[in-house]
Amino acid sequence: MGIQKPSCLYYEQTYFPLAGDLDKEDFSDLSRVQEDVMWFCVPSPPMPIPYAAKKGRKRLREVAARTRGNTDRAIYAIFGGNLVENGQFAFRIDNFLRELLANPRRIHKYLDAVLQRHMTNLKHYLDAVGDLIDVIGFGDDMGTQNGPQFSVAVYEEFFKPRHQRMFQYVHERFPELKICLHCCGGVRPLMPLLADAGLDAINPVQFTCKDMALPDIKKELYGKLTLWGGGCDTRNMLPHGTPEEIRPHVRQNLEILNKGGGFVFQQVHNILADVPPANVVEMFKTVRDFAP
Repeated sequence: MGIQKPSCLYYEQTYFPLAGDLDKEDFSDLSRVQEDVMWFCVPSPPMPIPYAAKKGRKRLREVAARTRGNTDRAIYAIFGGNLVENGQFAFRIDNFLRELLANPRRIHKYLDAVLQRHMTNLKHYLDAVGDLIDVIGFGDDMGTQNGPQFSVAVYEEFFKPRHQRMFQYVHERFPELKICLHCCGGVRPLMPLLADAGLDAINPVQFTCKDMALPDIKKELYGKLTLWGGGCDTRNMLPHGTPEEIRPHVRQNLEILNKGGGFVFQQVHNILADVPPANVVEMFKTVRDFAP
């Protein structure tokens, strides 16, 4: 189902259960299909944690309550709820993107099945921890280095209504709970639509992608969407730069993003095993020195 190639820092999915069945239109067996997806076998979101099981909900609440009792800081709880990635995991990315245009009826059926499962899990998740957390994290990578994976029109037809249904459900149940979406790549054209769907914050603000200049994004989205990330480039600067280069790089980004609020510091993406520890230390030291 997955392989970690020599010198690679992560696993690659190798089996896509619906890639060879492009005529399938009955997705009532979605749970069985997802059992063959590598990402849904990993014990973390977006895998389908058995929220419906009383034991699972009890465990979630115990962990959340213990965390709440040990900190006065905001608690970020990851739910997942992916739509785009879900289709890519099942069909393979090339098939899924093609099917969006070639067989929209089929993909709507698939996404309806995915959404139904997400809504059931979301209810159980919020029942268990909604009153103990501050931020609920969703995830759906929709960008590339050169822009969104699909047009704004495709997002509005297939994904926005379903994102909106999940986001609105959270806000209806827990009005004070904030919603953050992890969404990589050059997704600037989609950001206003995500805000309109009910999103509160977006991560990781991958400013090295096309049309993702931080001053422009800050100006366009100020007061509409909190920028959670963009503090340090993890593609080139953090793994390959020096501490002397890290400091001015991070400080420049902070001066842009922190102006007027609406910003939570984070590096652009995960800190992988090839990043020198000294660079990580310098990044966070710069943030601490910058903070008022």
